[in-house]
Amino acid sequence: MATGRNHRPATRSRGIPEATVARLPLYLRALTALSERSVPTVSSEELAAAAGVNSAKLRKDFSYLGSYGTRGVGYDVEYLVYQISRELGLTQDWPVAIVGIGNLGAALANYGGFASRGFRVAALIDADPAMAGTPVAGIPVQHADDLDRIISENGVSIGVITTPPGAAQQVCDRLVAAGVTSILNFAPTVLSVPDGVDVRKVDLSIELQILAFHEQRKAGEEAASSDSGPDPDAPPVRAATSSRKGPDGDMPAVMPA
Repeated sequence: MATGRNHRPATRSRGIPEATVARLPLYLRALTALSERSVPTVSSEELAAAAGVNSAKLRKDFSYLGSYGTRGVGYDVEYLVYQISRELGLTQDWPVAIVGIGNLGAALANYGGFASRGFRVAALIDADPAMAGTPVAGIPVQHADDLDRIISENGVSIGVITTPPGAAQQVCDRLVAAGVTSILNFAPTVLSVPDGVDVRKVDLSIELQILAFHEQRKAGEEAASSDSGPDPDAPPVRAATSSRKGPDGDMPAVMPA
C-alpha cells in the first residue's frame, strides 16, 4: 500500500476549486451511508439534500471529477464512492501523528473512524515525561524530544496539534521542520506556516459562538413577532359607534375603540 509521504492528491493539478474540495467529504459521507444501505443509484436532488447543498452546485462539483450521471437513472453510488475517495487520496494510507495527548488528543486517538477513511494513527507525542510509554488506544505515547525521529520513522504525512495554544506554534514549527506539510490544528490559535504547508483549523469555541449568534437572532425574531400586531387568537375588538344627523337622517360614524 502506498504511503502518504510519497503521494499527494491530484486535486490541485486538475484545477478543482477549493470550495469543491471542501464539499467532497460531505458527498462522500452521504454516499457511504447510501452504500451501507445497498442503494445502487441516487439522483442529484437526493444526494444534494443528504449533503446539505443545492443540486446545481452538486452537478457542477461532479463535473470537475468528470462524472455527469445518467439522465433518468442518476449516479452510481459505488462508483462515486470510489471516485471521490480516489480524488481525496483516501485509497492510500495516510500516517498521522497526534501531538498533545490530553483529553482531546486521547479522544482522537481512540476514535475508530480514522482507519476506515484512510488514516492511520501512527504516533502519539507529548511533552510530559510522565506520559512517555503510556499506552493510549494501544499506542505508546512518545516524548516530544524525539519528534523528528518519530516523524521520519513512521513516514508521517499529517500532524494533528491538540496542545495548549501557547505551545502550538512551536509544535507546528517542529512538525514542518521534520517534513510534515499538512497540519490539523485544534489549538485555539492561528498558526504561521511557510508556503507549501496546508493548515486546517478546528476551533470548537468559534463554532459554538456562531451557534450562539443564531440562537440570539432567533430569540430576537420571536420576541419581535410576539410584540408586533394583535394576537390572532384574541377576540376581535368591536368598534364603537356614534350617530350624528346627516342630510338624510341619522348617519352612523365609526369611532376608534
